Amino acid sequence: MAFVDVVIMAAGKGTRMKSSMPKVLHRVGGRALLQHVMETAAQVNARRVVVITGHGADQVEATLTPNERLQCVRQMPQLGTGHAMQQALPVLDDDGVTLVLSGDVPLIQADTLQALLNLCDGQHLALLTLQIPTPTGYGRLVRNPKGQVQAIVEEKDATPEQRLIQEIYSGIMAVPTRLLRAWLARLDNHNAQHEYYLTDVVKFAVADACSVQAHCITDAWQVEGVNNPVQLAQLERAYQQLQAQAFMLAGVRLADPARFDVRGSLTCGADVDIDVNCVFEGVVRLGDGVRIGANCMIANATIEAGAIIHPFTHIDGEALGVTVGAGARIGPFARLRPGAHLGEEVHIGNFVEVKNSTMAKGAKANHLAYLGDATVGERVNYGAGSITANYDGANKHRTVIEADVHVGSNCVLVAPVTLGAGGTIGGGSTITKDTPVGALTVTRAKQTSIADWQRPVKTKK
Repeated sequence: MAFVDVVIMAAGKGTRMKSSMPKVLHRVGGRALLQHVMETAAQVNARRVVVITGHGADQVEATLTPNERLQCVRQMPQLGTGHAMQQALPVLDDDGVTLVLSGDVPLIQADTLQALLNLCDGQHLALLTLQIPTPTGYGRLVRNPKGQVQAIVEEKDATPEQRLIQEIYSGIMAVPTRLLRAWLARLDNHNAQHEYYLTDVVKFAVADACSVQAHCITDAWQVEGVNNPVQLAQLERAYQQLQAQAFMLAGVRLADPARFDVRGSLTCGADVDIDVNCVFEGVVRLGDGVRIGANCMIANATIEAGAIIHPFTHIDGEALGVTVGAGARIGPFARLRPGAHLGEEVHIGNFVEVKNSTMAKGAKANHLAYLGDATVGERVNYGAGSITANYDGANKHRTVIEADVHVGSNCVLVAPVTLGAGGTIGGGSTITKDTPVGALTVTRAKQTSIADWQRPVKTKK
């Protein structure tokens, strides 16, 4: 098979998106539309990927990761799809096949593209088409009485009879580059939109006795593009449905696949159970037997085998990541921030926040607490309402709580400070100095009662 050079159309403004952002940078599944297309292009082993930019070119090109196979060309001004391809021609070699993709069609599948390339076979013009009952807005595939493809007619140029045709052109084609080069030189803009149509190459191929093949698919979602926020939302749901089906077929139990969102990379072990309205962003790994309760948001985290994340928990590791150890119990209503690394069987309860802290096996913070910039030893019990005061207004400082310490309720640990192993901190204490191993440490004012105390009375106006 000939070398494959992918050309991605990404020059359009997307006026109907009503956004200052270039259309191809809007997101589906947490990634830009263009990024989805780039990832699919990589799966067909493209020798070269050429991205045609135009509107917002600087923004679009800034999102692309430079590599030796990637090249950007600009279409200024935008005078149609044929004109766009003319800008790409100088960087294409005649020994290859040009595979034309659209930067706003994110769900096209690699196996569909491979079938199209096989149909092209380095010598034919191969078109990806779709049969739909309501083809309004699409170019129609015109065939002769023998069923052979004769042309693609854009809707604005179609006759009433041609507009009844239900086979449409998807915007995706595979064509030998040596033939494409000659056909593009023959384009004109004598049409209703005064643009140079790439689809006109079909009539040139027919005129040159080059075989035109059509690969017709039935999955409309594969070739649906984005022109407005409504279509963007529809594609988001289609994408999430595909993800849900793939996970369920791999053994993941989803309480409701319609209420499941992956906006990044999710990897699941065996017997994972996910309740409704859960969102996964960034890179998330769930070990065997993990259970995720309803309404959780989890991003950039590794959750080890047997851990349970109770409902309404918010986990976001950002760049530092979050780790939840095997058998841990988190939530409900807990928050794990970047750098929270929890060992086996750690318990984090309701309204507890952990940031940039490690907690060793069996440590517990079950209620209304904050642990920031802390190192917590095994079997520590951290009381309700207690906090680490880790910030002095200019710098962060670390708190070390050694193994088997019991911290009472409503304590303030003013960092830097170390609590000695096995010690107890009395409730309501503010600790500013290191505490001895095994000691009870209490810092609180003497309790005083004033007899016959009269509360202030509100003055009547």
